[in-house]
Amino acid sequence: MGALSIWHWIIVLIIVAMVFGTRKLRNIGEDLGAAVRGFKEGMKTAEEKERESAPRQIAAKEDTEEKEPS
Repeated sequence: MGALSIWHWIIVLIIVAMVFGTRKLRNIGEDLGAAVRGFKEGMKTAEEKERESAPRQIAAKEDTEEKEPS
């Protein structure tokens, strides 16, 4: 009773297409895709910045360890 069958989903999709129209749905899909691509690009640039700063932090830590007397 809680699960919807494939026929329920098909009917829902037909009603949504009739209400919004296929052109508007296509535009919404394109906008959503562009947003996801932008988010992924932002995550990649953040990871690249993190990678660039990580070797500097490790090198700085090694320099301080070498200067400290044992």
